[in-house]
Amino acid sequence: MNFEEGLKVLDAIVFNKINRHLKDVEIIVLKGSWQGLNYEEIATNEGYAAKYLRQDVGFKLWKLLSEALGEEINKTNFRAAVERSYSRDKNHLPTEVDRDGSSTIKNEFVPEYPEGSVPLNSRFYIQRSPIEERCYETILHPGALIRIKAPNQMGKTSLMDRIIAYSNQQEYRTVRLNLLQAETTVFSNLDKFLRWFCAYVSHKLKLPSLLNESWDEYRGSIVNCTTYFEDNILHQINSNLVLALDQLDRVFQYPEVYQGFFAMLRTWHEEAKTVDIWENLRLIVVHSTENYGSLDINQSPFNVGLVVELTEFTQPQIEVLAHHHQLNYNPAQFQQLISLIGGHPYLIRLALYHLALGHITLEILLQNAPTNAGIYEEHFRRFLNIFKVNPPLTEAFMQVVMATEPIGIATMPAYQLYSMGLVKRVGDKLVTRCQLYQQYFRAHLKF
Repeated sequence: MNFEEGLKVLDAIVFNKINRHLKDVEIIVLKGSWQGLNYEEIATNEGYAAKYLRQDVGFKLWKLLSEALGEEINKTNFRAAVERSYSRDKNHLPTEVDRDGSSTIKNEFVPEYPEGSVPLNSRFYIQRSPIEERCYETILHPGALIRIKAPNQMGKTSLMDRIIAYSNQQEYRTVRLNLLQAETTVFSNLDKFLRWFCAYVSHKLKLPSLLNESWDEYRGSIVNCTTYFEDNILHQINSNLVLALDQLDRVFQYPEVYQGFFAMLRTWHEEAKTVDIWENLRLIVVHSTENYGSLDINQSPFNVGLVVELTEFTQPQIEVLAHHHQLNYNPAQFQQLISLIGGHPYLIRLALYHLALGHITLEILLQNAPTNAGIYEEHFRRFLNIFKVNPPLTEAFMQVVMATEPIGIATMPAYQLYSMGLVKRVGDKLVTRCQLYQQYFRAHLKF
């Protein structure tokens, strides 16, 4: 049983018990738990507080499932309990309840919940040609550097995963490093960060860690790291290496680290032009913004290489995605949806997911979307939690939300709001990304 099948069973059981479907945040906890993640990992991936997921959502969810399944359910045993329930009662599972109260047998088609990277074999990944083809071609070039840039939840990691998969097909060695996995203490200084960086890559390549033997405090951290990569990684694997750095924005919080680290990456890319061994290294950097502070343009990896800036889905792409969700709407209905939420991949996929489940009509979805009664309530909550602890950012965003035309704001909050996906750029000015955000935050955000 995979997660989508288990979710289908659980949703039917919960509906049969309390006459409501699973909430988005409950699905997030279930999926993370199904994958063996702890609350801290789920919270980090989804932008929630771990305490909220554990003590509020999780506590109530496991209690509900215990009552519904008739046995004690917790985070570690629920998957086995669902599989037992399915095996025992697969011929008597609750049927789907329509809005008019009638019952119908569930369709075998189960849409994929839009959470995290889109799986490689998913029918719900939308090709944004010629972007993929250009990336596949570029990664074959000696010393290649690909920069994938877009706000959160636009599909950056999904594209990166496909470049890695293509590289594996070429029999390249690959390492995927998500900077969110690093503990805060790693960023205390540049030397500690680069030592962790080298150790992580060595571990992923199953190479011995030779930091103590190779690190010379008199050479400096950047020279040590560069020498380590050359001698103990590139020479040892004797193959092309694709190093993919995801969530690179996290490093921007630590000026000493990012200035040295980014300058080093730029140097490595330049070294490939003259030093044979560095031709084997191909870099993929994934980020939402370019700069929160001052970085010498001649030392930045953000003005070289292939730039891939992901944009919103077009209407034809949305129509293809709707078809994959087994939905048939006319152009006027698609235009209604796009007028409210634009072509933001996550917002579109979440809407199509709920429509495909058959729990809600397009008319009701659009009516409730900019309210806490709609499908985006949990999505809005994440932003509200951020604004709650950052009054200056709240004030800056409200200026954009309340404006009737593009408006200029300070550089720092502009970068932050763009990376969060809340605004779009019009020249040097900003507008709210979509009517959904403008309507909701005008009504619910105060400063």
